[in-house]
Amino acid sequence: MIQLLRIATVVVLSAVSLVSAQTYRMTSLSWPPYSDPDIAQQGASVAVAKAAFRAMGHDLHVDFFPWSRAVRLAQVDNNYIGYFPEYFYQTSQFLFSDPIGTGPLGLVQNIETPIQWTKVTDLKKYRLGVVQDYVNTAEIDRLIANREILVEEVITDAQNVLKVATNRIDTAIIDANVFNFLTTENAFVSRIADRVEMNPKYLVDKQLFVSFRNNTIGKQAREIFNEGLTKIDIEEIMSRYMTDVRNGQ
Repeated sequence: MIQLLRIATVVVLSAVSLVSAQTYRMTSLSWPPYSDPDIAQQGASVAVAKAAFRAMGHDLHVDFFPWSRAVRLAQVDNNYIGYFPEYFYQTSQFLFSDPIGTGPLGLVQNIETPIQWTKVTDLKKYRLGVVQDYVNTAEIDRLIANREILVEEVITDAQNVLKVATNRIDTAIIDANVFNFLTTENAFVSRIADRVEMNPKYLVDKQLFVSFRNNTIGKQAREIFNEGLTKIDIEEIMSRYMTDVRNGQ
């Protein structure tokens, strides 16, 4: 009888575990090496996010879209609990997770015509490229909003790098890890890789986050996710992934 009770208890606990396990859905964009449907583990940030949910007994499914649509779907489509990776910004629509890593944000320049700057306002004299709807830095975004810095918008980082290489713009804001990936792995950018480089002065080492919808489900998922982050080694996952990218693996 005792043995039967033990078996019954195991069965009940297993059933409860199966019922409580969930598959969360989020949106993202093609932003290698952080996120992309066609690279290893779908990117470094996706690897971190999935590991955090997995540590709590849950799964994460990621659907990839152009950036503006990824953010919009996370706002209006109830199939999704949020989107990532994102830089922090002020919003009432989303709740940010604890950091899931960092990315060095800087400026790509043409090797033959490097830019010179010591403070952000020095960028006013250059034709600056940005990606549509990306968050940059608070100061730069304020200057752009006030039209103190005139910018040219594109849809992808790769377009900006190509424009810098062909002198259509002077410089563009880009994450250094993204730049390194594009110059080695992107079929178009790799052809002009010898014409561009990162400016040695960086804007900031920006933290990356997961953005959860600001509702009951989003709040609950963020709590689960943040607890999962404490159970994994974020820095080790990110470092190993970026090392593999640099080594062409």
